Amino acid sequence: MIRASERAMGIEYAIRDVVLPARELERKGIKVIRLNIGDPGKFDFQPPEHMRDAYCRAIQEGHNYYGPSEGIPELREAIVQRERKKNGVEITADDVRVTAAVTEALQLIFGALLNPGDNILVPSPSYPPYTGLVKFYAAEPREYLTVEENGWQPDIDDIRKKIDENTKAIAVINPNNPTGALYEKKTIKELLDLAGEYGLPVISDEIYDLMTYEGNHVSPGSLTKDVPVIVMNGLSKVYFATGWRLGYFYYVDPEDKLAEVREAIDKMARIRLCPNTPAQFAAVAGLTGPMDYLEEYMAKLRERRDYIYKRLTEIPGISTQKPQGAFYIFPRIEERSRWKSDKEFVLDVLREAHVLFVHGSGFGKEGEWHFRAVFLPPVEVLEEAMDNFEAFMRKRLAG
Repeated sequence: MIRASERAMGIEYAIRDVVLPARELERKGIKVIRLNIGDPGKFDFQPPEHMRDAYCRAIQEGHNYYGPSEGIPELREAIVQRERKKNGVEITADDVRVTAAVTEALQLIFGALLNPGDNILVPSPSYPPYTGLVKFYAAEPREYLTVEENGWQPDIDDIRKKIDENTKAIAVINPNNPTGALYEKKTIKELLDLAGEYGLPVISDEIYDLMTYEGNHVSPGSLTKDVPVIVMNGLSKVYFATGWRLGYFYYVDPEDKLAEVREAIDKMARIRLCPNTPAQFAAVAGLTGPMDYLEEYMAKLRERRDYIYKRLTEIPGISTQKPQGAFYIFPRIEERSRWKSDKEFVLDVLREAHVLFVHGSGFGKEGEWHFRAVFLPPVEVLEEAMDNFEAFMRKRLAG
């Protein structure tokens, strides 16, 4: 039997793992342009003022106590109204649970669904906690193919091939981290039909749902009839409050197929007491308040996306799909003869060009020989990074 400590030692988080060699360079006085972590607060993005004011006011008014394990009633009702407006889902506050960001939601959901030897189908490439947390519960993260040439859309036929008697759910990340893909409505419908055929719930990560450039996000929760869907979201991206660590999930489960899962999750939630109480009051202000800031922020992100996409397509040995959502781009390393792996490539770029990317293999098998870059910094910072990276590539390919 594998001990819990051994399972924990097997967890990797590539996005932060590459920071360690970057710090060594910075200790030597070398400037590193960090394009590795999707944290808007590190650049020129902040939560809207009405949310920040509400957070301070909640503290000053004494909301510094333990709240309900499932989240304060005001926030759960605000989530209901937000999701009804955005996705047209018929849910109530009883269907909503507030968490310490989407990561804790995953911990609770996987903990309730999985026994040793089970598996969950996750997209490849995929955000690392989807594989790391599944492994922690002694289960298998079974990666399904997303097709780069088709804008990183999920391959429904491949998902079907990966399902067996130990499969407990199908996970979807849309818009996608790390690829920036926006899944088509047709794809979501096909995925729901497949899940229904095998009696599986769908877990839908929608943290970037309003961060789209062409087209609109479609939630499986808005399309399902009898397939149970667990939708996850939070404050980190669309509301730009990463450090507040506040998220939520809700059930779209008209036939109550997840009754035992819900009970197990609630028991685990009670053990961890509650999410951040003052942040929940700020979240109410965010979910019910004006969203005009988002237009300004998305205009900046669109400009930065277009710039980095143009630059990367001009660099020899590199190709890339244009992201349709989130703030990541996931280029392919076409020239591979000079490196043993994509991680070696990323570390070579760091040492020589002083630009920090994340190796694509850290996001799963289909991420191999790619790298992820964020385009959150202003264009002038991206320009310096791309100038350095292009010079590096031209030098390496000429050598």
